[in-house]
Amino acid sequence: MNQGEGPRVALAGIVLESNAFAPVAGEEDFRSRYYFEGESLLEEAEKETSVIALEMGAFVKTMNRTGPWTPVPALLTGCQPAGPVDHGFFMDCLERIKQKLKQSLPLDAVYLSQHGAMVSTETSDPDGMLIEEIRKITGPRTRILATLDLHANISSRMVNQSDLLVSYLTNPHVDMIPRGEEAAHALRKILAGADPQSAFIRLPLTPVSLTLLTREGPYADMIAYGQRRMQEQGGKILNVSVCGDLFSVILPKTEWQSSSLRTVLWKMLRISAVRSRTWAGRIVSVFEKTDFHRRSRGTGRKDDPQSSNARADFFGRWRQSRWGGSGNTTWLVKSLIDAGIPKVFYGSFFDPELAAEAHRLGENAEFSAQFNRQGETEFSKSYSAQARVLKLSDGAHVGRLGMGEGRLIEMGPSAALEFNGPQGVIVIVISNRHQTADPVFFEGFGLEISDARIVVVKSRGHFRAGFYPWFDPEQVYEIDTPGLTAPVLERFQWKGLPRPVYPLDPDVEWNTADPFITE
Repeated sequence: MNQGEGPRVALAGIVLESNAFAPVAGEEDFRSRYYFEGESLLEEAEKETSVIALEMGAFVKTMNRTGPWTPVPALLTGCQPAGPVDHGFFMDCLERIKQKLKQSLPLDAVYLSQHGAMVSTETSDPDGMLIEEIRKITGPRTRILATLDLHANISSRMVNQSDLLVSYLTNPHVDMIPRGEEAAHALRKILAGADPQSAFIRLPLTPVSLTLLTREGPYADMIAYGQRRMQEQGGKILNVSVCGDLFSVILPKTEWQSSSLRTVLWKMLRISAVRSRTWAGRIVSVFEKTDFHRRSRGTGRKDDPQSSNARADFFGRWRQSRWGGSGNTTWLVKSLIDAGIPKVFYGSFFDPELAAEAHRLGENAEFSAQFNRQGETEFSKSYSAQARVLKLSDGAHVGRLGMGEGRLIEMGPSAALEFNGPQGVIVIVISNRHQTADPVFFEGFGLEISDARIVVVKSRGHFRAGFYPWFDPEQVYEIDTPGLTAPVLERFQWKGLPRPVYPLDPDVEWNTADPFITE
């Protein structure tokens, strides 16, 4: 628990990763995930296992451990990646945060747990609006800092109105707790006298999701370079963040040297430009992989050269860094069932109606499972096949590996449905939309990953951290299926995207001689 007195630090956040092609996210979407206000926010942040953003809990616990402070909890809410937030709901949350801050002045700092890639039905930069409105209330002396997803779409307003922005360093995301801890330690340093100054550069780049992994590639190289320079500078640089198409460097004003910052940013730009052709990514078609598995007979083990971890895209690319798939496309599941591919685990299909029917029928019941009975859209087509209810679950689990480790995952009423008999395709059907980035989505039904010949997951990329014990990178295939988040940028009609931008415009010029840097 906090020790009281010390610096007064407000806590808040509205967490959403928006996809303009996806349906609007309203109040019900946020409240069904998490919505905490006042003291309930602080209580949730101090729990060992919680549904909220891990960085908020890490920030609070680190502040508790590092000295006296007085937390001022305002409001924290979050939603699964979706479309634009309903502007009315956003404004209601903003007003509630503002009222709490006004009632709590003076404040030494405000900590925000954000994603950083939110849009609303009326504005393209609600994250920046939130920070700006807070600055109007607190004035220039109060420190404002935020933790962000590395897929954040950082605006100039976000940088100019804040004192410190700390983004994730890993993709798949597994460093949320370290980033919350980093923000807390940085705040202690700032409150002790460090005066942070920032510089950032934006690239002519809209990288495909498949190229934003941090294990290897240009993105990994840029992040590694920034962290190496932080270490070499002996603490003079507070933070280096690389968010999709933007680099940010922050250091205390006493160490401010425009030339040194320009050197760091210029080098990172050179890394990106020299390896620009690797930003396009590669995927394989549904039919290519289905045919391959029809002809092969692997066991699913790492030592089996015929085994593979096929996956369907769940999250995709929108503008700089925005996702939000529906989780209910049927192209791949239909292909696997119709082709009679054996020993397949498929997770997870978002269909509350189908899950509810399975619960009504009970385990071992056989029935005609109809996917998307609520109606079709351009990407979510209906499909039906004979199935058996293998196992039922209330869907409440604690994540075991990867980004969900130690975090409460609430899938809602869920079912494991068996198609084509005991050696066929097992599909996990869930009632709350999640990407399948953790083995608990299968293990929660008593399934052993090693028993599968093929594991298919609807996940943008975080599955790599959750399933690494079973599948090496060379066993992973990115499957191309139609959907709101397909990683083929040319399929979408873009609005509001600055052009030219790579890879949509292959001949875009990368000005590495004198890059535009905002200081």
